[in-house]
Amino acid sequence: MRQARIKVPAAEKEAVYHCVTRTVNKERLFDRMAKEVLRRQLWQVADYCGVQILSYTILSNHFHVVVRVPQEQPVSDAELLRRYQVLYPQPTAYQTMRLKDVQAQLAENGPEAVFWRQRQLRLMGDISPFMKLVKQRFSIWFNKTHRRIGTLWAERFKSTLLGPGALQPVVVYTDLNCVRAGLVMDPKDYRFCGYAEAVAGNRRAQEALRWAVGGREWADTQAIYRELLFGVGGSPRAAAANIPFREVQRVLAEGGQLPLATVLRCRVRYFTDGAVLGSWAFVEEQLAIYRRKTGRCESMGPHRLRPCTNWGDLTTLRGLRQEAIG
Repeated sequence: MRQARIKVPAAEKEAVYHCVTRTVNKERLFDRMAKEVLRRQLWQVADYCGVQILSYTILSNHFHVVVRVPQEQPVSDAELLRRYQVLYPQPTAYQTMRLKDVQAQLAENGPEAVFWRQRQLRLMGDISPFMKLVKQRFSIWFNKTHRRIGTLWAERFKSTLLGPGALQPVVVYTDLNCVRAGLVMDPKDYRFCGYAEAVAGNRRAQEALRWAVGGREWADTQAIYRELLFGVGGSPRAAAANIPFREVQRVLAEGGQLPLATVLRCRVRYFTDGAVLGSWAFVEEQLAIYRRKTGRCESMGPHRLRPCTNWGDLTTLRGLRQEAIG
């Protein structure tokens, strides 16, 4: 039986999530063109849904995205129309006709306008419709372009609710996926990740990193982020993170500790399968809310992360049975 996804209602306060989804059978289906289409659709759907992409990486068989869902605020009809046109820049004849009817009724709050408004608002301020729209729209494009039918995605997406202390390492981890996959030495050289877009001048990507790591100007933010990526702030060649992976495995097997920048180049399942990641108090709080809502998970409790690096106060909801880092 599936467990309900752990989310913070946008009506109460903002929240940040790390989401991951994979292709069916983990098939490597996405070439450069597919990645470019998915990249554009991520930004497009985020704008429509009123959420902020903090970081992302698209690989050949899956993608990661860190999403901030702001606290719910009233959305004007003018903003709803703008977002709708973002999602449908080239509407069909039927969509154009319906939109004209809606616009004619908005001022008087007619039944067509009320129905349309409610339908749009249900798709906003929530990671579930955001991810659903991205996956559906990309699947339609991909299947049509490649003359295929059937499901493209293996399963429902995974999400981890991020609390205090979790945002920066998870954002860095997300951008480092292309390094972990052996595609580049520096994520700024991989087009399909948030950091590369920021370096290339994308204002939304720059603002997202500034929100996540701080800095008054982009130059300040980039300096801070380079240090988080490489542990020393400058060239990746000088970074402690360049320890060979076999050496990393040996240190982990012996129970030793590594620099955080090195561990973030490994696969860290706490970030994808932990359900909730943050301080001990934050995880306990979310677990208590989940229990009240569902009556389940009575035996669950916060778990400290494996002490292979200095995690600070980071805690996860799920104590993973399989190797959590590797």
